[in-house]
Amino acid sequence: MTYIIGRVHGEYGSLLKLIKQLPKKSKLIFVGDLIDRGRKSKEVISFVRDNNHKCVLGNHEKMMIEYVRAFEKSYPSLPSMVYYHKWINSGGKKTLLSYDIIEIDKHDGKLLCTENKEKFTQLLEDVKWLESLPLYIKLDTKKNNKPIVISHASISEVWVLRDDEKQQSIFEEYALWNRKIPNEKTKIFNIFGHTIQKEVDISKHFINVDTGCCYANKGYGKLSAYCVESHSVMAV
Repeated sequence: MTYIIGRVHGEYGSLLKLIKQLPKKSKLIFVGDLIDRGRKSKEVISFVRDNNHKCVLGNHEKMMIEYVRAFEKSYPSLPSMVYYHKWINSGGKKTLLSYDIIEIDKHDGKLLCTENKEKFTQLLEDVKWLESLPLYIKLDTKKNNKPIVISHASISEVWVLRDDEKQQSIFEEYALWNRKIPNEKTKIFNIFGHTIQKEVDISKHFINVDTGCCYANKGYGKLSAYCVESHSVMAV
């Protein structure tokens, strides 16, 4: 059985609870945003990496890659917060804390590098893995006579650009940030996340599996998985 899992966002406990409900030896595909907001991003990445599960690149992974590559050059000093505050303020701070790479000054709240080369090496290894994640995964199966394609955000509108080298920046922008609902005339059946729904949104031509795992305080808070073969939904 193949399950497409919504954004985990560092909520490792919710992920383990969901996995327990799924059939053993299921094939898992994650829609990106494994990290940030929750407290255990490192553990979530380790789970996906160590078990060789598939995952597409999300916008939070993209921001993390950019930040850590700058951090690599400035280590043991943190990169300029002026330029990289977007990721830090979007949950990146909790991701760095999960790696025990930073600490928060008790007096002024500033972030300080803990200067641990072993842990920093682990961070770099994980970022190298994140850099290998694709923008989409196309399955061999179809739904409603359309090939199933998994991405972080909807790419139905720009699917024709996927192999156009001159248009890759546009394709990536959609794959990581787009919030438009796919058009019914699109060539693919797109399964994605990125935009929060109360329940998994199952349409005739797309599925949004993002049910706001890390937003329990805003009326969401579920981690959901959609089964490609049975068309069923599991959630915790």
